[in-house]
Amino acid sequence: MAAPARSGKAHLRATKAKTSATAAPDPTERTLGGTVLTSTGEPLPGATVFIKGTYIGTSTNQMGKFSLNASFEAGPVELVVAYVGYESQVIQLPQADNLLSITLAPSVNLLNETVVSASRVEENILRAPVTIDKVSGRQIERISTPEVLAGLGQLAGVDVNSASMLFTSISTRGFNTAKSERVIQLVDYMDTALPSLNLSPGNLVGIPELDMESIEIIHGPASALYGANALSGVILFNSKDPFVYDGLSVRLRGGERSLLDGQLRYAKKLGEKFAIKLNASGFQANDWIANNFAAAGSSVNPVGSTLGYDAVNRYGEISNVYTPYQDNPAYGYKVNPELYGKTVYMPGFTEQELIGNDQKTRSYRLQGAVSYLIKDDLKLTLEAKRGVGTSTYQNLSRFRIKGLGTNQYRAELKNSKGFIRAYSTEDFTGNSYELTQLSAQIMNSPTTEGGSVKYYQQYFFVYNQAYNQARAANLSVEQAQAAAQAAADATQVKSTDARFTTLRDKISTDDQPGRGAQQNFNSFLNDLSAQRSFNLSDKGTDLIVGGAYREYRLGSGGKLFADTDGKRIANREYGAYGQLTQNLLDERLKLAFAGRVDFFKNFDASFSPRASAVYSLGETKQHNFRTSYGQAFRSPSQTDQYLRSDVGTFILLGNVGNGFQGYSFTNAAGQPYTPGTSLEGYELSLDKLRLERVNTFEVGYKGAILPNVYVDASYFRSRYNDFIGGVAFVGNVDGTRPTPQQVNAGLVSGFTDASASPARIIFASYNSAQEVRTQGATFSLTYYLTKALNLGGNYSLNVLDRSNLPTGFRTFFNTPRHKFNLNVGGTVLHNLTYSVNYRWVEGHTQEMPFATGRVHTYRTTDAYLGYTVPKLAATFQAGVSNMFNTNNIQIIGGPQIGRLAYLGVLVNVK
Repeated sequence: MAAPARSGKAHLRATKAKTSATAAPDPTERTLGGTVLTSTGEPLPGATVFIKGTYIGTSTNQMGKFSLNASFEAGPVELVVAYVGYESQVIQLPQADNLLSITLAPSVNLLNETVVSASRVEENILRAPVTIDKVSGRQIERISTPEVLAGLGQLAGVDVNSASMLFTSISTRGFNTAKSERVIQLVDYMDTALPSLNLSPGNLVGIPELDMESIEIIHGPASALYGANALSGVILFNSKDPFVYDGLSVRLRGGERSLLDGQLRYAKKLGEKFAIKLNASGFQANDWIANNFAAAGSSVNPVGSTLGYDAVNRYGEISNVYTPYQDNPAYGYKVNPELYGKTVYMPGFTEQELIGNDQKTRSYRLQGAVSYLIKDDLKLTLEAKRGVGTSTYQNLSRFRIKGLGTNQYRAELKNSKGFIRAYSTEDFTGNSYELTQLSAQIMNSPTTEGGSVKYYQQYFFVYNQAYNQARAANLSVEQAQAAAQAAADATQVKSTDARFTTLRDKISTDDQPGRGAQQNFNSFLNDLSAQRSFNLSDKGTDLIVGGAYREYRLGSGGKLFADTDGKRIANREYGAYGQLTQNLLDERLKLAFAGRVDFFKNFDASFSPRASAVYSLGETKQHNFRTSYGQAFRSPSQTDQYLRSDVGTFILLGNVGNGFQGYSFTNAAGQPYTPGTSLEGYELSLDKLRLERVNTFEVGYKGAILPNVYVDASYFRSRYNDFIGGVAFVGNVDGTRPTPQQVNAGLVSGFTDASASPARIIFASYNSAQEVRTQGATFSLTYYLTKALNLGGNYSLNVLDRSNLPTGFRTFFNTPRHKFNLNVGGTVLHNLTYSVNYRWVEGHTQEMPFATGRVHTYRTTDAYLGYTVPKLAATFQAGVSNMFNTNNIQIIGGPQIGRLAYLGVLVNVK
């Protein structure tokens, strides 16, 4: 992926150029047709052919041929022909002609490449006001990772975080997580996020690669045009129009890890006005399993301790701190004073043990659409799609999402000046379950069916008794601890036991918090938006205005949200935006100001401005310098606002009421609270949630420094305020502060006996008052030497400014300081296409909600090879990701993303 693609929907902006046509046209005909060729006479399959200013168009077949109908009642028509890497052509035709021979010349200046996401209107990519990348359909075809988003790590400034094979999160400009919470992901401008969680599950339930015309990635704040959560960027998938890309496409792949992947796309015009499109895909393989058994950052004991320890990827390691409080009949034993203050961990279970035979990752997607041309430049589209997937997702814990999916419906009326769009998204959980709760509830189960003694009680009782016996036998403290651990471990249920299987199946399918591990939510998002563009003068003054309204209807049956009364929780937000653009100095200077105001049910209104300037130099405006300043925001997720999940030993709550008063487990000096001592200095106050904000200034250059050398460079500085995070503390569910006596009574009862103490361990979201500052830069260079050899590389720098941060402050920056890619690709022997990319990512510390630790430096090599046989309309493919199976753990707590090689075939029949 050496550089942005070099073509696009150029039918709205193109420059006339010479063309050759043969044969005398028949004035009675309405058919336009012919062949699109390169300057060397080779056919160009997949070239787009449009009637300018309309949605009437098509694409060429494997032999470069095309045909479409046109009306000449209003006079001559202009035909726009475009193809990746070639100069677009605009041909004026006074009459129909079905024997056209159109020659496209190679282009390396990107002068005709367009994007639509940067300003929400079509514009030349070189003159976009912000840092933006575009990946063409041809480039998507050559991505060899099993999930298309994982392949975007080949771009400068894009960080990829894979929690499993099909669950990938994309971040730009820092603060990476295993879930995209600061970058919005859109398909044809529809949000792909799950309404319940406000996160996009990668492309697990998105659109198949066969239907992707292009992907556009905006780096940095974009709330001025996109509203909430476009804090760090936008990823826009543009699907293929059935009026243009008609025919049958089939892709089949098979490979390592029992990979089976099939995709089908069928599109057909039904007369002059109607077109239909159908997409279907299925994917399955053996998923990557996380197996990091290093000590988690929260573990009191180190790896190998005879007291046990908390491993990153072992789950349910219930811990017990032996104290004098346990010297009472309720525990049934006398604690050895030598164990006072010692933290003992149960062994827990590995991810492989908990998942068992459920290791397959799967994705099934089905989509259908009908389009109708009301006028040549006015199109109505109705669409329905369903996606269901099985994978592993990581947040506070790791979740086996089994049958999670979405249903989405869209109605859209669109022309060249604007649109009206309505869509609805429903999410559902299937049989998904959380690994930590699954393991913990197994440990909390009776050792025999109907019994009263639980595994965790038995473990700590046996540990204490065995320790006493060992010490009585004159063993040393260390030897006694080892003997106690061995004795306690022997009492525990093993993953090979029938009892384990019974408990696992029962708990993983029980959705009652505190008893089961199954996840349960089913929410809706309804969105209505519209936009209109205006040309205010013939001196280059343009205006766009738009607005959007969305409503959430959250449902979980009281299992995830506070919908305990059986009624869905309604939440809403709406906003309006505008952008004024002025071209000056013979269209060499483009000034733009955009702004958007958003309103919320639970938060104050927010205004997001963006001001930008782009200046173009050179005879063909091939040198473009840009600068911009923007503000953006992230609204708290629906779970941040309305969460309510009582798992017994603690409760997770939303924070849009009056905040919370309570006590922290550590004081300002980092000292943990000792039961029975004074709570002075441990007081904690959480205000009601606010919006998270960023201010960013950036400069950049995009252009051709030489006829065959393309450069894209950028630099930015950002200031973040009101970061949204989570914290655990002791408090009352109503938000009030418990008394010290209630806190200590709760410690004795484990915060599970309301008669002993109303105090609970609460987990809630809050805003940090600490400002965080970052800066960074990207540099990309591509050298188009020949058709057979394109060389490229890029470098990314991300720097966290710690000069104003207190010692020990957690920023969750989670981003490598240095990263680079080197790539080579091209087409040889006419039909043999290849690409190779080497990616290097520097090791860095990650502070994830699930775990904290260091991700080591990793490097991967991805490769693709495709041989096209035009007469068969087929391309035979081979690909591999992480070719040399090197270290490739992208998130702390995540799996090793190993090698995956495949063979396949792609068939395109028009």
